[in-house]
Amino acid sequence: MDNMQSAINPAKSERLWNRNYIKVMCSNFLLFFAFYILTPLLPLYLNEQFSADKDMIGIVLSGYVVATLLIRPFSGFFVDSFNRKKVLMICFFAFFILFAGYIGAGTLLMFAIVRTMHGIPFGAATVANSTVAIDVLPSSRRNEGIGFYGLSNNLAMAIAPSAGIYIHSATGSFQAIFWIALMLALAGFCTASSVKIPQREIIKNKPKLSLDHFFLGRAWLMAINICLFGLCWGIMSNYVAIYGQEELGITDGTGVFFAILSLGLFSSRLYGSRALRAGRLTQSCAGGVLLSLVGYTLFALSINQWTFYLSALFVGLGNGQMYPAFLNMFIKVARHDQRGTANSSILISWDLGMGIGILVGGFLAEYISYGAAFRVTAVMQAAGAMLFLLATRRFFISRKLHDD
Repeated sequence: MDNMQSAINPAKSERLWNRNYIKVMCSNFLLFFAFYILTPLLPLYLNEQFSADKDMIGIVLSGYVVATLLIRPFSGFFVDSFNRKKVLMICFFAFFILFAGYIGAGTLLMFAIVRTMHGIPFGAATVANSTVAIDVLPSSRRNEGIGFYGLSNNLAMAIAPSAGIYIHSATGSFQAIFWIALMLALAGFCTASSVKIPQREIIKNKPKLSLDHFFLGRAWLMAINICLFGLCWGIMSNYVAIYGQEELGITDGTGVFFAILSLGLFSSRLYGSRALRAGRLTQSCAGGVLLSLVGYTLFALSINQWTFYLSALFVGLGNGQMYPAFLNMFIKVARHDQRGTANSSILISWDLGMGIGILVGGFLAEYISYGAAFRVTAVMQAAGAMLFLLATRRFFISRKLHDD
């Protein structure tokens, strides 16, 4: 009888929260937490320590995005072609050790070099770690598992800036934040090293020098779409602290903003897991992009603290629902031996958008205002929402290869 029930409903017979999946989620959380605990503080640090102006800050901070974009296509190829555990360990160790560069950088040029170099192992480690997560998930729980996995980095990206701001407020030391980030990265490396992944056959007869070794061409329109959403996140996450301080007079509210953002991310992942398990990817994604649109619009029109904080909730709810659906969509238009490429492709698209957002945001803030930068954010989110609703949904359905 039990065997018959397992055959009828195999999803219940396979365990989602296995030990290796939990470890991969923890290592991913620590990787992103270590990186993003610095995000809202770096503009302030560059201004105070090196007297950098706004457009120079944008150039320095976008350096890691350029490096990340350059390495990610090759990351997908290496993850699909070589031992994933070894690739992950090499990349994670380099990511950890480069945090020491922030501590030792004594000039703006040295800091810019370290920040740019840090994008290489960060980009490669995120691809390797997310691909390992797919490997340790049971196939019947993969949609749901990918959704929860994404929560680990989304929560880190939301909570870490808040933690960084509070620690800096308490200590008044940027160096303390750099040391904490270094220790968090070491903890993530140790956690990832203990993960055991199943043996797999490495495909050796794929076409040489094929574009799909480096980028998932089948997902090109989805890539453009996620790039627009990444642009919005890049502007908001990097300039919200200065924006709140200079234009809204909210000196201590950035931590609250990111705390509310993380609450929205967490809530939407829990609620959205049912839709992902049922395979309702496009419906979940549509709801997410519309919620995010409400949030970014409120953010651009913020006239007081209430609308400022309410925008964080809607952006969190929207991104927490949208991103895991998009990640599943990328995986489902890829062959089974292209999981690394699918992961690198969505991350390339997101990071490209973030890099453009950081540069555009810094330029607009320098020559117009931070308010103008965030009005552009709302317009870009609206463009991304329209593109998804009118074209990307049908594009995905027509190119989907499998449902597992």
